[in-house]
Amino acid sequence: MINKVILIGNLGSEPEIRNYENETTVATLKVATNENYKDKSGEWQQITEWHRVVAWRELAKRAERQLQKGTRVYIEGKLTNRSWQTESGETRYITEVRANVIRVLAKGKESENRSTGNNYPPMEDKYGGVNTNNTTATQGGVKQIVQEDDDLPF
Repeated sequence: MINKVILIGNLGSEPEIRNYENETTVATLKVATNENYKDKSGEWQQITEWHRVVAWRELAKRAERQLQKGTRVYIEGKLTNRSWQTESGETRYITEVRANVIRVLAKGKESENRSTGNNYPPMEDKYGGVNTNNTTATQGGVKQIVQEDDDLPF
């Protein structure tokens, strides 16, 4: 079974940060994604969807330091559902994306001014270290691992 979400969107507000007694940090992000389509009359329409994204611990601390309203982000995570009781005893439900990867995306000249330090967790962390057969490349402001092996099976 697979539970994976990938979003590319813009932050609609500053990250909301909560710090708990056990030194755990949680960041809540409001991310907007847009879909464009032509309606029956041929006019372009745009639908904006809002997503609640939650990042924990070090990812939350980095989000607090590096993200701001309007930042374009790439997010990988999973859908989670939770419920709680209000003071009046009513049960409330919410669906969130629990992020495990957040990358800042930049366009055009802006990408030339951004260091690969804006990508977190670092690609090396996610893949367990950089293999000597791989090199890194930057495309659209995002650090990527590029495979250089000529021993492809096809």
